[in-house]
Amino acid sequence: MPGVTVLEIEGLSKSYRVGHLRPTYRPALLDLSLKVEQGEVFGYLGPNGSGKTTTLKVLMGLLHPDEGSAFILGSPLAERGWRYRVGYLPEHPYLYDYLTAHEYLDYIGRLFGLSPAVRRDRARQLLDLLGLARAADLPLRRFSKGMVQKTGIAQALMNEPDLVFLDEPMSGLDPMGRRLVRNLILDLKQRGKTVFFSTHILPDAETLCDRVALLREGRLLREGRLDEILELATSAMEVLVTGVDRSVLEAQTGLVAKSAVGERWRLEVAEDRLGAIVGAVERAGGRILAVSPIRQSLEEYFFKEMAADHEVPVGGFGD
Repeated sequence: MPGVTVLEIEGLSKSYRVGHLRPTYRPALLDLSLKVEQGEVFGYLGPNGSGKTTTLKVLMGLLHPDEGSAFILGSPLAERGWRYRVGYLPEHPYLYDYLTAHEYLDYIGRLFGLSPAVRRDRARQLLDLLGLARAADLPLRRFSKGMVQKTGIAQALMNEPDLVFLDEPMSGLDPMGRRLVRNLILDLKQRGKTVFFSTHILPDAETLCDRVALLREGRLLREGRLDEILELATSAMEVLVTGVDRSVLEAQTGLVAKSAVGERWRLEVAEDRLGAIVGAVERAGGRILAVSPIRQSLEEYFFKEMAADHEVPVGGFGD
């Protein structure tokens, strides 16, 4: 239920050893602290090398942190019980390529101690859901990258987890596959599950996330709801018009920008001049097709706040 913390990270840091004769340590994650609540879709965003994959590997026990702690579903990382209630998709899933998709999911189900009937039904359900039913009996070595990615997502959901960690879940997927996975994430949220996913595909984060954390060079830059992070106040409006001559538009004050789109005009209008310009267009025989506020998108925020003068990322040993 909302308000219950399912993931709590406190002061997590991780460095990688560099060099052999005179080894040094390069930080990939620096003093990370954040909380995720039950039922959230939480986006973990950052450019390549910012520390996203390192964070997930530490949480999954694949790497040991230098400092800090984390609690998953109320239990410390060292405990094992929470692992039966969690699903994980790595950034580059490796599957046993001599198995079929159905055999692989059955194997995953065995690791979780599921009964044969539950394994069979759950595997069939997930393969249908992810559009892999027709390829269920093919060896995984014949799968495309997108099909491998979908199989990796299926294995992450095999145990009906309460908390799902997905590292770049849209990687390698075509538009239909991305839409399918977006719908899957929203369905998990509707069923009260929690999804923590890393991505650099910002429109997906805007569409799906309740809250996001933005990471740069191993440090947490911002965390919160999108309406807290983005500038939602509007100083301009976008107006789409048709049937009006250029000279009418050029005579207007408060017109920030205009561009022709076929037989239509896309106008950027100062908010306090919207009524006057709409009236002028209508008096000239034109028609208003759409009016919408211009707000900063997550992508615009990302590039504005996270570009670091082309510096090499501190955590340059992976995501």
